[in-house]
Amino acid sequence: MIALLQRVSKASIEVEGKKVSEIGKGIVVFIGIQKQDSEKDAQYLANKIINLRIFEDSEGKMNLSVKDISGEIMVVSEFTLAGDCKKGLRPSFDRAMPPLQAQKLYNQFIDFLKNTGISVKTGVFKSYMHVYLVNEGPVTFILNTR
Repeated sequence: MIALLQRVSKASIEVEGKKVSEIGKGIVVFIGIQKQDSEKDAQYLANKIINLRIFEDSEGKMNLSVKDISGEIMVVSEFTLAGDCKKGLRPSFDRAMPPLQAQKLYNQFIDFLKNTGISVKTGVFKSYMHVYLVNEGPVTFILNTR
């Protein structure tokens, strides 16, 4: 699983012109699921994200996690993260997990996050979305379970 994390002061998602999700301070997680990914990867990634210390403490050091600040998480499915741009000019998505399997793992990942007690919002799986966010810092990280 590949996750692109952005620390935000706020974020929202629109589908077909309607706001479907919104968070305040926290993390937006763009998640790409690959063919070889498993429930174990989803559990590992969820645990890593909720405990990753990417928020500043009183001394300005990245020393606090999203749970430490009582922040929120927004999860956005993004199969393009599994894209391969090494050859040619058109990305290959051969590594991406097929949608039905990916949605199951995506939902398990969300459940793992929710089971921690953190407020979790989502986009709409396999939908065309407009994602609006205010990245603080900017602070952006890429996590990969491979």
